[in-house]
Amino acid sequence: MNKKISIITGLFAASVMLVSCSDDFLEVTKPDGDPLEEYYTTNERLYESLVSAYSPLHWPDWDGTAYNDLTCDAEILGDDFWVGGASITDNQHWHKLFNFEGDGNNTLGTLWGDFYSGIKRCNDVILYCSWGGGTESNRRMYETEARLLRVYYYNILWHYYGNVPFYLENLGTPYTAPQLTADEIYAQLLPELESIIESNVLPLRRSNAEAGRVTQAMAYMLFAEMVMYQNDAARYPKALAYMKEIIASGDYKLHADFTDLWQESGEWCEESIFEINYDDDNAQRDWGTAMFAGGTVFPTLCSPNGWPGGEGWDSGNDGWGFLPMRVETYNMYAEGDLRREATCWDVRGYTYTERYQDTHIWHGKYRPQSVNNQDCPSSKNLNYNNNKRIYRYAETLLNAAELLLQTGGSVSEATGYVNQVRARAGLDNLGSVSIDDILTERHLEFCGEGKRYFDLVRAEGISGATQKASTVLVPDNYGYRTNSWKPSKKHIPLSQSELDADPTLKQNEY
Repeated sequence: MNKKISIITGLFAASVMLVSCSDDFLEVTKPDGDPLEEYYTTNERLYESLVSAYSPLHWPDWDGTAYNDLTCDAEILGDDFWVGGASITDNQHWHKLFNFEGDGNNTLGTLWGDFYSGIKRCNDVILYCSWGGGTESNRRMYETEARLLRVYYYNILWHYYGNVPFYLENLGTPYTAPQLTADEIYAQLLPELESIIESNVLPLRRSNAEAGRVTQAMAYMLFAEMVMYQNDAARYPKALAYMKEIIASGDYKLHADFTDLWQESGEWCEESIFEINYDDDNAQRDWGTAMFAGGTVFPTLCSPNGWPGGEGWDSGNDGWGFLPMRVETYNMYAEGDLRREATCWDVRGYTYTERYQDTHIWHGKYRPQSVNNQDCPSSKNLNYNNNKRIYRYAETLLNAAELLLQTGGSVSEATGYVNQVRARAGLDNLGSVSIDDILTERHLEFCGEGKRYFDLVRAEGISGATQKASTVLVPDNYGYRTNSWKPSKKHIPLSQSELDADPTLKQNEY
């Protein structure tokens, strides 16, 4: 397992979050007070700034203020999991958003600060590289990585909030930027992403020694994700070409064992296109140092409370009971589908402390195992080494299949891509696929990976799709979700604290 891009913090002061703050909050100097221009003059020091720009990737699961793991955030909006926790008031913002009744005080407020911090740090790297330090090849690489990371950070903000402030150079007084609409954000980001791709600076795949750094393949996947979410048909042919380039390269392929894919041995395997690194070795992360290097709290969040021991998780470990899986989710897998065991951690034979909405079925892909935090010298429940899988080759195949159908391409070729994914799952081939077949396969393949909700939303604009947010995200039979999704729910509310800090910001309709 490779953790070469370390998740570190403390190199620089926290970045602008578009809130009121004193000027010195944004002024960064060397410890001895020398100007930045005299510090960022070598490859090593430019690399320091680049690593700092990667750091916010790992903050959302717990940044010292809130638990907003991106997988959990997305899944509570979908139809595969309940929110859980101790009660309906535990992490109340999740329960409010689950029922499509969020507001400025019940939203994913900390994501704003986490990813604007990332944007600010990316802008720093780009600025420092413009000063001419280090070698030209390293400057080009670091700047391109920072630009791509910046698009990724904006992509998250765009998916959740839609209408957000946008800037490509760090801000001066009064530290505010124009709030663009979601369509305007997309119109700004896609040309930037296309420019990054066309520069051809990034390798299609990194060596094992550099696992964790962004690649051309990651850029291709990000492009396809954004274009498909926007239902931007004019760019579908380009997105399809990118997917086919990944497929033809031979650099990526399906990992043979779906279950092993979610073990430590499966991290950065041949299927992995991009992951967020977490590590329990020498973890500095603790209750007072949430954003320091270390592991993830997500396995603790999404596991049973008062565990008696078993299933590779020792007694004395304590999950917090969030994200219990719906029984219907378990039941959607056909007998013989090898993905079910890895996706659904079924502990209906165990006795433990039941929490709210408990089904005794839990998130299998990121489930806690004692071996995954055994090397942690600090708080073990904060430091599991489960890497967060962002883009996998399976998604490349299913993207290609969907884009073929969307562009009038070969149905036979699209079916072949889908059947590769099904064969790995131990299922029979389909004779021919439709859009609905592909969306169903995505549901089965990526359950619990934070993609289902966004698939349902974008399906609102896909001809022939019957699995849509408006038809699926409706009141359930249990009385948990009493409201229905509607188009105004596509973007969650902005935090009230941000609205108070910048009166020019406009709240999303919700």
